[in-house]
Amino acid sequence: SAVGLTAYVSKDPETRQLVLQTGALVLADNGICCIDEFDKMNDSTRSVLHEVMEQQTLSIAKAGIICQLNARTSILAAANPCESQWNKNKTIIENIQLPHTLMSRFDLIFLMLDPQNEQFDRRLARHLVSLYYKSQDEENEEVLDMGLLRDYIAYTREHIQPRLSEEASQRLVQCYVDMRRVGSGRGQVSAYPRQLESLIRLAEAHAKMRFSQTVVTEDVEEAYRLHREALKQSATDPLSGKIDVGILTTGLSSAARKRRQELTQALRKLLTTKGKGASLNYQKVLQEMKESSQLMVTREMFEDSLKELQDEGVVTLPSRTTIRIC
Repeated sequence: SAVGLTAYVSKDPETRQLVLQTGALVLADNGICCIDEFDKMNDSTRSVLHEVMEQQTLSIAKAGIICQLNARTSILAAANPCESQWNKNKTIIENIQLPHTLMSRFDLIFLMLDPQNEQFDRRLARHLVSLYYKSQDEENEEVLDMGLLRDYIAYTREHIQPRLSEEASQRLVQCYVDMRRVGSGRGQVSAYPRQLESLIRLAEAHAKMRFSQTVVTEDVEEAYRLHREALKQSATDPLSGKIDVGILTTGLSSAARKRRQELTQALRKLLTTKGKGASLNYQKVLQEMKESSQLMVTREMFEDSLKELQDEGVVTLPSRTTIRIC
């Protein structure tokens, strides 16, 4: 809930004064906050995360208490598809039903799908069994102790603050230009400044893993590789099979936006033939659009185009079954 993640006001049992109790995001300052069932949050809870993920602060104005708290936390979130199973014919936004304004704030998004093959099943089963039973060979293996790894990460967070070298800076600029160039040939925007900021953070994190105070080209290359792999999974247009960052930033692929524009123009043309002030049956207009348009018109696409025309003042919707032309 929003209260559990941010902060809430309670009354002190002894002094009877109102006090501010902080939630998980504030308590995880300079750490990591893990959120499961990310798709189950309501809109008010999600809206809180926008400021935290962008500004690393949390503004509070409750019961006369006005303040701004630090929430410099990394967020690791897990979400499930709305249909309980991943639909390969839909984008990640349509599958998870999360706003693109929130999805675009994550540096890396990976899909954890079940490939349904025997090799994967065996690896997964071995891992689960190993949690309860370890063979003699596994016990003799040199595995990094979890406590040592935790101390290592905590120490690097506290003491290692890497800075970009000149070579790394130039490589970051080149990576960003290359990403922009990929989409320019197709008339698409394939990268935004937010993607460049993600690359910088990932490169700095890789330098910390190496216990280095300087970000070098090697760190940038690894950050770029991770970023590309994540985009292949999360930002691939299911229709064209090509990477389209617009899916994460606007919620629609370039092809989908083009289809919506064409459908809106066709609907506008159809309605102008009916004359101003005419009242039309919703279902009949939808059926007429399906028969006259060369595009495959779904109810959802029709509603989106109709809403766009309503926002422009072309039509009004007096009821759910009536369309009136202005």
